[in-house]
Amino acid sequence: METMEGVNSLPPPYILQPHRFCNEDILFCIDVDLESQVEMKVAGPKGRPFTRLDSIKQAIILFVHSKLTINPEHRFAFSSLGQSFSWVRREFSNEVESAIAATRMLLAESSYGHADLTQLFRVAAHEAKKSRSQGRIFRVILVYCRSSVQPQHQWVTNQKLFTLDVIYLHDKPGPDNCPQKVYDALVDSLEHVSENEGYIFEHGQGLTRVLFRQMCILLSHPHQRCIQDFVDIPKSLTKKSQAADSTPSEESIPVSGQ
Repeated sequence: METMEGVNSLPPPYILQPHRFCNEDILFCIDVDLESQVEMKVAGPKGRPFTRLDSIKQAIILFVHSKLTINPEHRFAFSSLGQSFSWVRREFSNEVESAIAATRMLLAESSYGHADLTQLFRVAAHEAKKSRSQGRIFRVILVYCRSSVQPQHQWVTNQKLFTLDVIYLHDKPGPDNCPQKVYDALVDSLEHVSENEGYIFEHGQGLTRVLFRQMCILLSHPHQRCIQDFVDIPKSLTKKSQAADSTPSEESIPVSGQ
């Protein structure tokens, strides 16, 4: 992108404002519509088809392990999204075994023609007040899988008590689906309710590694984030190789004598 004068426009430097560090309470909400059973482009053990829901479960466990390695005081709870919100494991815990048991309870057995996020936001606001009273912050990570059903909500615009992150797995555009409209609705929901900088990622390629990469970016603490437009991690291999090529060789690096 160039300015009117033709000079390259660079993003402003990221400055982390002073802020007291707060441990997180994170509520996962997983879409359990039958579209979460769409197969990914990778097979599981012994060639068994690997579905979106299988990949989501693995990505969650990766996230929990990594987040607790960073700080063992973070806590997690689990819920699902059918037509509306449902608890899967209400107690917030920092035990990996609890997270594994909760993901095993996530099952996709029905197709829903409606997705209402209102109850999810109500529960999140209620839990966020409890977390705040304990000096913690609250975050919702929503994983959505429907390509034709736009999520809806009824929420007041001036009530922002928690951070919302979204990962959207979808099919390619076609006569029977409209992933762009669904994505726009998810963006609207995020901007409507998120207290801090919330991130939203999407992909329709069916690649497990992309989901894992996006989940790893969500490890970032909401109080320590730049805006999503300036997120440039992970670096592409092309950029890395270009940077390596531009680095002076050992022979050309001057060494000062002592």
